[in-house]
Amino acid sequence: MPNIQIVTDSCANLALLQLLHQHPITVVPNRISFGGKTYREGVDLGPEDGLRLMANQPFAPIVTPPSEAEYYDVYRRLAESCDAIVSIHASQEVFASWAHAQAAARRIVGQCPVAVIDSQNLCAGQAMVVKVAAQAISAGETLDEVVRLVRGAVDRVYTLYYVETVSYLQQNRLMTPSHTILGVMLGIKPFIALEHGRLVLVEKVRTRMQAVDQLFEFVVEFSELEDIAILQPRSQLTEQARMLQDRLAVEFPGRYFPYSVYNPSLAALLGTDAVGVVVLENEFEMEPDEF
Repeated sequence: MPNIQIVTDSCANLALLQLLHQHPITVVPNRISFGGKTYREGVDLGPEDGLRLMANQPFAPIVTPPSEAEYYDVYRRLAESCDAIVSIHASQEVFASWAHAQAAARRIVGQCPVAVIDSQNLCAGQAMVVKVAAQAISAGETLDEVVRLVRGAVDRVYTLYYVETVSYLQQNRLMTPSHTILGVMLGIKPFIALEHGRLVLVEKVRTRMQAVDQLFEFVVEFSELEDIAILQPRSQLTEQARMLQDRLAVEFPGRYFPYSVYNPSLAALLGTDAVGVVVLENEFEMEPDEF
């Protein structure tokens, strides 16, 4: 079985994965800067502590992805003992991690094959793509087959977030100032989706119950779920997440709906009070007219 190593950046929420102990994954940390301090995500700053500290900051944190030099050092070290590397990164439409990894991979051409892949996702979605890679490697697949399966998974991940406070959205230009003012005046809360790697405003609601309804409707559009995660701003289950779990349990009996705190990289974009759902659609789901 080929020795294929996985590299990713800390935007991936690997806490949701169940099989990391079965396959080593090298995580290169983003740096999160706010309040006059800089933290290494996942090293100096965990998800819940990060969101707690960020909640008191009026300005959106700055996320600095790993540099080309950091990726080069990781690749060079792994190349000494492995046959190939699969490097999976946060959407290049949002962060520069993929571009830096690409540049680093070019520097070790001839030493070890490195497949650098844009997950077109963030947080749990990125982690689900990493999980597909880990499963394929554990099954003994070749590098080409691992890359094929991972690229296929990228197109099957769907994400939707409900955002309670819009300050970070405006600062990150995900909402215009006029939309922000109008939303505050009318008490309207936005939904943000990931489309082709970009965070886009897709819908608005007035109440938290309506938000739960929309998240529920989003999930039940998929008849076959390969993976799913609920993301929230604290470790204790929120009322919104609990209601969503209860409703989904009726729709998908016997299915477990895990939840996790989303990480500081995502909080720097959406703020510290979002609730979201990420779905990996089953590869073999059939269209209704095929039955």
